[in-house]
Amino acid sequence: MIENDKNVAVIKPYHFGLALSGGGARGFAHVGALKVLDEMGVRPDIISGTSAGSLIGVLYADGYTPDEIIDLFSSLNFSDLAEITIPRSGFFKITRFRNFLKKVLRARYLEDLEIPVMVTATDLDQGCSKTFATGPVIDIVCASCSIPVLFSPVIIDNVHYVDGGVLRNFPVTPIRPFCDIVMGVNVNPMVAKEYKKSIIGIAERSYGFIFKSNTLADMKLCDILIQTKEIIDYNIFDIENLREIAACGYRDTQEVISLDKENLKNLKIPFRT
Repeated sequence: MIENDKNVAVIKPYHFGLALSGGGARGFAHVGALKVLDEMGVRPDIISGTSAGSLIGVLYADGYTPDEIIDLFSSLNFSDLAEITIPRSGFFKITRFRNFLKKVLRARYLEDLEIPVMVTATDLDQGCSKTFATGPVIDIVCASCSIPVLFSPVIIDNVHYVDGGVLRNFPVTPIRPFCDIVMGVNVNPMVAKEYKKSIIGIAERSYGFIFKSNTLADMKLCDILIQTKEIIDYNIFDIENLREIAACGYRDTQEVISLDKENLKNLKIPFRT
């Protein structure tokens, strides 16, 4: 509950919202953050996710624990989720990723999930950000994760969609009006690093700049902001190191919560700190 300019109480539909950024394999840091929340007895009332953040958010909202999410991917590598193809609209097919989601997800529509999830993708035809709150969960997550050029656009209702990070990689804005408190986990820190001069290396570097630049406004909307610099050591395709990446998210979330206990108490989030 908040008060507006006329001092009239306004009740928002959700108290605690969680926004999860895109970031490829770095998105497994979200799993570590969720594990901290679980251990502290806090469950988000709504989740907003872009790209990898949408994947982790949907799996969690589908009933998987953070440890179970890690186990789902622990025996996989990038080629298990993406198949190289003759370039037409993308270098890789997203079919294997789609089949993986079909195998593991119990919910078929976003509205069937245990926790409401809002997924952000980019409408390539109209050049705008699109946030889904309902609809076929597999199609929508695939669209949100479809990095342009690397993967072909995903067609939903005759509209071509690509990675939500192109225009909104840190989706705080979609849930901000509906939540009293928003915690954001950003796995694309504003840190420069060395990069390989390969096609993939240049693509990762270029998209990294795009994704970082459009997070600034959303970062300012967070009541609690989690982000890390050490995660920059991992690239967006580094699925083999998912446990180490999750550990980064775990440590960083613990650190923010331990250093900000008084603020968390004022925000009325029932962390067991």
